[in-house]
Amino acid sequence: MFSKSKINDPSPRTGDASKPSGMDNSLDAPKPGTTGAGEFKATTPKAKPPASLLSSDLHVTGNMKTTGDIQVEGTVEGDIRAHLLTIGESATIKGEVVADDVVINGRIVGRVRGLKVRLTSTARVEGDIIHKTIAIESGAHFEGSVQRQDDPLSGKSRTPLPSSGAPAASAQQPASTPTSSASGSTSNKT
Repeated sequence: MFSKSKINDPSPRTGDASKPSGMDNSLDAPKPGTTGAGEFKATTPKAKPPASLLSSDLHVTGNMKTTGDIQVEGTVEGDIRAHLLTIGESATIKGEVVADDVVINGRIVGRVRGLKVRLTSTARVEGDIIHKTIAIESGAHFEGSVQRQDDPLSGKSRTPLPSSGAPAASAQQPASTPTSSASGSTSNKT
C-alpha cells in the first residue's frame, strides 16, 4: 500500500518499478566527466586556507602583504598588511600593521591600523592606533594615541585639519619617540 521508495523519491521515474527500493541510485553524487560535473563543483564550498604561521624562531626583515590571515610568533622588522593578523605573546613587530582584524598578544613598535583592534592583557604597543572598533584588556601596556576613524585602512592617519599640515607633522613626531607618561596610564581604564 505505501512504499518508502516513492515517499523519499524526489521525482517519479518511469521504468524503475522492477528495481528494488534499496537499489535506487537517484541520490548518488554526479560523477566527474558527466554533464552534472559542473553542478557538483559549484555546490562544493571553498575551504578557507589556514593562517600563515611565522614561528618564534623566525626573524623577517621586510614588508609582508596578503589577503589572508597571518599569525606571528617571531620577529618582523617591516610593515604587515593582512586580513586577520594575530601577534603572539612572544612576537615583536617593528613597523606599521594594517589589517581588518588585529589581535595583539605581543609587542608592536609602530602604528596599528585596523577595523577591529584588540589588545589582550599581554599586549605591549608603542605607537598610534587608528581603529573603527577597539578593545583593550586590563593589563595591556599602550603608549601612544588612539584615534577612531570610519575607514582606518585608507592610509590617512589624521583627519584633515583646517590649518596647515605642520601641526599634524609635529603631533606625529612624539609618537615615534614616546615620552608621555599620561597616555601609558590609560591602558587599564577601559
